[in-house]
Amino acid sequence: MDTYRISDAAWNAFGDPSRRAIIECLAERPQSVRELADGLPISRPAVSQHLKALKGAGLVTDRPAGTKRIYQLDPTAVGALRDQLDAFWSRALAAYEDAVEQPEGD
Repeated sequence: MDTYRISDAAWNAFGDPSRRAIIECLAERPQSVRELADGLPISRPAVSQHLKALKGAGLVTDRPAGTKRIYQLDPTAVGALRDQLDAFWSRALAAYEDAVEQPEGD
């Protein structure tokens, strides 16, 4: 997806195990901070801080629902990450193919 630029913050967000756990939960369905905290071994304030970082990285969006906010993964951002990984994978496979096809002794 050329229209969506992946930031370092988006990739860095995956470096934290709690953020990865939140991403996994939100991949299942949109959830509130309370729902996320109830399913994870971290506090609500910690979940809120991680969601703030994920939102700042462009990976998560939120919407109001009464007195709470519902968070969900941004499908455009996740799709852009996947596209970038697919590009890396394609290049790695092409390099492997080139290496395998090289005659011995070269």
